Amino acid sequence: MSTMVYAPRGVTRALETAAAWLLGLLWVLPLLYAFWTAFHPAEFSTRFVLTAPLTLDNFARAWAAAPFARYFLNTVLLVTMVLAAQLVLVTLAAYSFARFEFPGRDVLFALVLVQLMIMPDVLIVENYRTMTVLGIKDTILAIGLPYMASAFGIFLLRQTFKTVPRELDEAARVEGASPLMVLWKVYVPLARPTYLAYALVSVSYHWNNFLWPLIITNSVESRPVTVGLQVFSATDQGLDWSIITAATLLTTAPLLIAFLLFQRQFVQSFMRAGIK
Repeated sequence: MSTMVYAPRGVTRALETAAAWLLGLLWVLPLLYAFWTAFHPAEFSTRFVLTAPLTLDNFARAWAAAPFARYFLNTVLLVTMVLAAQLVLVTLAAYSFARFEFPGRDVLFALVLVQLMIMPDVLIVENYRTMTVLGIKDTILAIGLPYMASAFGIFLLRQTFKTVPRELDEAARVEGASPLMVLWKVYVPLARPTYLAYALVSVSYHWNNFLWPLIITNSVESRPVTVGLQVFSATDQGLDWSIITAATLLTTAPLLIAFLLFQRQFVQSFMRAGIK
């Protein structure tokens, strides 16, 4: 008869903690290298010397070598436009699926769920053809238009709206509130944690999106920071890692700062929204 040997609880917990720290270190190593290289002269990009002098010259050279101000403006306009459109569309769609009975509702919602299984990259060719027909290729609108209706957002908000007690809905209607007023006064305030969680996901995704913007844009006037960084690193600076990492930190700094400032709200909103 075989016997099983169990490790003491303290040993198991110590191993789990050590593994977590190891994985965290492996994850953060590229970021640490980027910080080291960006804040030190080029000759120290492959040498770790504690006495190496600090410098901001890499950031100044990177900023001067490419139109990053325009890239940042394009990206801010893009994420703002997409998020605003998504919040309106997903709110109305989720409210309809959660609280109204109409023919084909379940079939339409099933189609929404099917969209969750389709990677956006699969639709690149068709989206490119559509933007060309519309005559908006190489514009910020062309980058954001395919993402303005979010199946994930519809599903997430529908699940949240369904948890709102119907008694609140009925009480508002008794007071003479219209369906849109009920949505604005009852459902939207109760779903604020979900809205925050979704907004964080949306902004992060579209700030970092690369493949579709690379394909649909050709000019500085419409390129976001991800495409601008790729063009900059591929043609302007070659293998000058100090300047490339400085430019990388410039493009990622807004997201890093936002995460550090809103870390607690970020975690709490995801926990309350039920995102696993």
